[in-house]
Amino acid sequence: MELFRGVNIDWLRLKWAFLGFSLLFSVAGVIKMAVLFSTTGHPVPLGVDFRGGTEVQVQFQQAPDITAIRQAMDAAGIRDAKIQPYNTTAGANEVLISLPEELNEGALDAGRQQVVSALQAHYNNQFDPKSGVKVDSVGPTVGKQLEKQAGMAILFSLLGMLIYLWFRFQLIYGIAAVVAVFHDTLITVGFFALTGQEISLTVIAAILTLVGYSMNDTIVVFDRIRENLRVSRRESLPDVVNRSINQTLSRTVLTSGLTFLTVLSLYIFGGQVLHGFSFALVVGILIGTYSSIAVAAPMLVAWQNWRASKGKVVVLPAAKRPRV
Repeated sequence: MELFRGVNIDWLRLKWAFLGFSLLFSVAGVIKMAVLFSTTGHPVPLGVDFRGGTEVQVQFQQAPDITAIRQAMDAAGIRDAKIQPYNTTAGANEVLISLPEELNEGALDAGRQQVVSALQAHYNNQFDPKSGVKVDSVGPTVGKQLEKQAGMAILFSLLGMLIYLWFRFQLIYGIAAVVAVFHDTLITVGFFALTGQEISLTVIAAILTLVGYSMNDTIVVFDRIRENLRVSRRESLPDVVNRSINQTLSRTVLTSGLTFLTVLSLYIFGGQVLHGFSFALVVGILIGTYSSIAVAAPMLVAWQNWRASKGKVVVLPAAKRPRV
């Protein structure tokens, strides 16, 4: 199925508009992350998986009063607790109570018991502690380890893809693809910082998914560029790149559009538990599709122009002729 037949858009003519768009969101995200780091010690809001601490999810029989719950926590000696509605679905009546990061593992159980005891004392008739309370506790040591491992997972995935594309195409293809994926990751994480949403292990899983998804989109465009270079050796590289993007545009819109509709539905109807995961996918798929067209492919032309300005003749490798 082909949505765009005979389309002839000059994508490279829009390179400065693309650059401005990317810089706007990248710089905004970096500035926000710098502000958060200076005030909290972390560039993005971290979930309990990484920062350590205790989160108590409580379901009431009636609509909860956040002010009254906070007063109950204060009366029980629980200071600086973060109390917020957890599920906005009608009739859910859920509240999430987050305790500050504890300095030792043993304090986690004590904090959890304090929350449960305070709620039992003030709201004993409104919730059942056996069925209406869900507790997540992560020690600070484990949280730090998970944070480090998550960063290493993203780093090694980018490195592995760079090596693969180096052998599969050429080093410049790998560099262009990895820069585009890093661009996608930076903007996605920046959106979490700008919106104040916490990053958890499920969000890291979503980001790793986006790394592969964006890379796949980019490779499709690169493959078409190499095929066109083989059959159009006299055509300039900018013309080949524009034609290749236009030829793969229908495939890009169909696959990315359907995937986007799926994750958008997950974001709207998936509930609070999947909110961070689906939000990362919604933002990442949009940015990943954009970067395949507006970042990765134009980098090949920019690299060739830069090498030509140094007096070096540069010809990107074309695809090999199929064996008969």
